[in-house]
Amino acid sequence: MRKIKEKKERSLGMKLFVKAERCHSPKCVMVRRPYRPGAHGKRRHTVSDFGKQLQEKQKIQLTYGLNNRQTRILFGKHKAEGVMRILERRLDRIVFLLTFAMSPRIARQMVSHGHIQVNGRRMTIPSYQVRVGDVISVAPRSKELKIFSELGERLKKMEDPAGFEINKEKWEAKCKAGFDYENEKANLPFDVNLVVQFYSR
Repeated sequence: MRKIKEKKERSLGMKLFVKAERCHSPKCVMVRRPYRPGAHGKRRHTVSDFGKQLQEKQKIQLTYGLNNRQTRILFGKHKAEGVMRILERRLDRIVFLLTFAMSPRIARQMVSHGHIQVNGRRMTIPSYQVRVGDVISVAPRSKELKIFSELGERLKKMEDPAGFEINKEKWEAKCKAGFDYENEKANLPFDVNLVVQFYSR
């Protein structure tokens, strides 16, 4: 499965953090082989407008762990700004951005298995929408697990993500501001407007 996802990374030209720490190192497949998979991967390919829209849809799905039905419903109900506000405020997304987890997949598992708390209460819903004032933390009974063995050192080296204030001793972060689409859209690894066009056909 991981090899399949690594091929998808290369096909889409973006890191999906499939292998956690490995994706943060020179061993990452996107560093070693930054071209499309297959015998003709290094050749230039002309992609149609529909192909570009489809690629951006796949990037969003792989980034946030969505299936086709979830993506269709989301874009059917909201415009680009609303979609990104919902996706970027998912609890599993926040857990990954805070580096509590080293990959989106691990972040979803952490939340589902009850290792993450919101305002002191265990939360097991990865799609929970984090609000301004919420405090995200590692559950006390989970701090001794191997999966968190390097978290303290990671937090010491990182700066607070936009909109969050991290307490590096308590392994918790407070949401100080909502997602600002206009300021953040340039940093997104995909073009959400192309996905809007895909579902507007």
